[in-house]
Amino acid sequence: MELRHIRYLLAVADHGNFTRAAESLHISQPTLSQQIKQLERHLGVALLDRSGRTVRLTDAGEAYAQHARLALRDLDAGERAIHDVQDLSRGHLRVAMTPTFTAYLIGPLIHRFRAAHPGITLTVRETTQDRIESDLLADRLDLGIAFAGSHTAGVEHRALFTEQLSLVVGSGHPFAKSGPLPVERVPTTPLGLLSSDFATRGHIDRYFDDHAVVPDIAVEANSISALLEFVRRGTLATVLPDALTREHADLHPVPLDPPLPSRPVELLRRHSAYHSAAARAFFAVATDLTQGY
Repeated sequence: MELRHIRYLLAVADHGNFTRAAESLHISQPTLSQQIKQLERHLGVALLDRSGRTVRLTDAGEAYAQHARLALRDLDAGERAIHDVQDLSRGHLRVAMTPTFTAYLIGPLIHRFRAAHPGITLTVRETTQDRIESDLLADRLDLGIAFAGSHTAGVEHRALFTEQLSLVVGSGHPFAKSGPLPVERVPTTPLGLLSSDFATRGHIDRYFDDHAVVPDIAVEANSISALLEFVRRGTLATVLPDALTREHADLHPVPLDPPLPSRPVELLRRHSAYHSAAARAFFAVATDLTQGY
């Protein structure tokens, strides 16, 4: 048995079809079928159920594939460890973050990291916190940036900074020159808020619920840049991180009284996994950059 036998089996399991699996592997279908049969003879058990329109793993195949995926994940990590260059002259890093960080954090962070380590290439993704943690465990990511809270077993977290939220208005809004605003006055102005699939929106909703305030939500959007345009061009207010509004002179954060609860931000990685020199350098750059946040 060789590694290719395992990769071929998993390809058929993922595609549910020998033809599509063979195309993805760039081999012929007869060759793929022959290699799978060799693996089944070696193990002495049928791994695939070929009787239906879709090829499926048998019960034995399911059990074997589960361990095979873990083994390949660790082997891939081992290859990266071998090729990891401690002087950071080359390497690759896979990073993901929840959506609000793309509006103010990831740009400066990647710029500073690339300036310090130009030989490291990066793959950067924006996704949900649940997906970040599952991808870390599956070794599809090296690092994630998300909020503190209950994490999936096997995910390690390191503190970065604390994010503070405020009401945000444009220069022409009546609240632009006000001091701390009693939360009871929030319903007097229409709001534009992130849609409910954002973790930030849940944080905002809980705050208003805790203070028995029903805000006037005029617009919901799944884009922070769209919200910023609505606020700077009209009478809408929104709720966003203070670190974001500091980058825009025409936006004004208005502290609420009582203040919105702050949120610790963390860097996530898989516990007990190999952490490359590039990953360690990224954490050092992120820690240094966010000291003033």
